[in-house]
Amino acid sequence: MEDSTPRQNREEVFSKRVKAGKRTYFIDVKSTNKGEDFFIAITESKKRFDGFGYEKHKIFLYKEDFNKFTTGLTEAIDHVKTQLMPEYDFDMYNREQPAIETAEASDEFDIDKELSNLKNDFEY
Repeated sequence: MEDSTPRQNREEVFSKRVKAGKRTYFIDVKSTNKGEDFFIAITESKKRFDGFGYEKHKIFLYKEDFNKFTTGLTEAIDHVKTQLMPEYDFDMYNREQPAIETAEASDEFDIDKELSNLKNDFEY
């Protein structure tokens, strides 16, 4: 018999947000409906081109697949790094970038302030 507990009641027990350029990845560990088991939900989120909301893609990874998935992902990444793009500096993404504050990057985005700034830019 299938558990009728709503999906919203699945408890998130761990979450990691990975910002990567224009994309953000969420790696969430969630418990099953009965709380007796766990799985991982990996979500890619990026702003839509039309500016309205976000486009999301999600995969679910279950415990019986953890080792095979990790092995396959590691092999694919290693293949790209060593066989297809050996000269590419993948570590450049791990280096500290200069802190450039943008309205998009700021946690405190103030639409009224930004509109006022735009208005002032166009006034002579």
